[in-house]
Amino acid sequence: MSDTRYLDWPFFEERHRVLARQLEDWAAVHVPHAHGADVDTECRSLVRSLGEAGWLKHAVGGKPHGASDAIDTRAICLIRETLARHSGLADFAFAMQGLGSGAISLQGTPEQREKYLARVVRGEAIAAFALSEPQAGSDVAAMQCNAHIEGGHAVLNGEKTWISNGGIADFYVVFCRTGEAPGARGISAFIVDAGTPGFEIAERIDVIAPHPLARLRFSDCRVPLSQRVGEPGEGFKVAMRTLDVFRTSVAAAALGFARRALDEALQRATRRRMFNQVLSDFQLTQAKLAQMATTVDSSALLVYRAAWQRDQGRNVTKEAAMAKLTATEGAQQVIDAAVQMFGGQGVVSGETVERLYREIRSLRIYEGATEVQQLIIARELLRDVK
Repeated sequence: MSDTRYLDWPFFEERHRVLARQLEDWAAVHVPHAHGADVDTECRSLVRSLGEAGWLKHAVGGKPHGASDAIDTRAICLIRETLARHSGLADFAFAMQGLGSGAISLQGTPEQREKYLARVVRGEAIAAFALSEPQAGSDVAAMQCNAHIEGGHAVLNGEKTWISNGGIADFYVVFCRTGEAPGARGISAFIVDAGTPGFEIAERIDVIAPHPLARLRFSDCRVPLSQRVGEPGEGFKVAMRTLDVFRTSVAAAALGFARRALDEALQRATRRRMFNQVLSDFQLTQAKLAQMATTVDSSALLVYRAAWQRDQGRNVTKEAAMAKLTATEGAQQVIDAAVQMFGGQGVVSGETVERLYREIRSLRIYEGATEVQQLIIARELLRDVK
């Protein structure tokens, strides 16, 4: 188990420390370290297991379904970090329940919250967040998927891609251009249940760290207006509020991967014999371990600063971007160094550091690529000056 002295930092309350320790004990027993060939089945199983154990209550905000009156960012980050140390797919299963239902937690009607969040928390319904398109990833305002109103329905047409849980989700929060105003001000959000006529999974997408992913297609897909989340034309605000919660938690997942890589490297360095000594006796190895540990701690400080600030009700646009940039880029460096210490064994399929090497790469892209985070940080700095 990783060094947990960071839990003594003043960012946390005692309930967070208890949560982290209880989850660590649970994960050691219930989270598989190796993934089978059927990722869809395994992901569904993990969602059910997380729901039955009560962990998904922390993925949604507001009682009676959530664990607290509002989304607890520090709890989400601790859970993602802990699960990521054990299994990238377990972290994914938890995170997507939160991201996929986040818009409903933040701005859903009482009826929507009762219909969807209760099942999300129990692990009985799998959620998905459908924002990205073939030509609209980081540039959300370039969205082409559209919806027009006919009577009491919205009629959706267009495509979404890179949608996590695509193909296994029970419902999707879909963002469409509805035209109330130009650009980002003319987007609305709708809940689309799987199996709705006119909605189909156009393509399943395979990636280097397997998890459910798909391209979605909507062809005259009719959705009752009661399924709209938030006000007409405010979908962009809904999406950004949702991402603002979970962007910091992406950094926490990267931190979990980095901690696991450091643990693996320390074990390797202190056990691997070469030239009549162990690997850790070499000063080059010691210097690399020191660099890895410093990167992990600096990432953790930024992650939990951003999480703490958000839980105090402060704007964390800049702080969350700093945390995601530093933690994801830093984790890539730490994991790469761990692979190097393992030598040839480090690139053997199924080795822990090989799995981490594949799992970290996408975190530097999704929910805002590193380059986008740099633009956000600079924009906020310049706004302060002006």
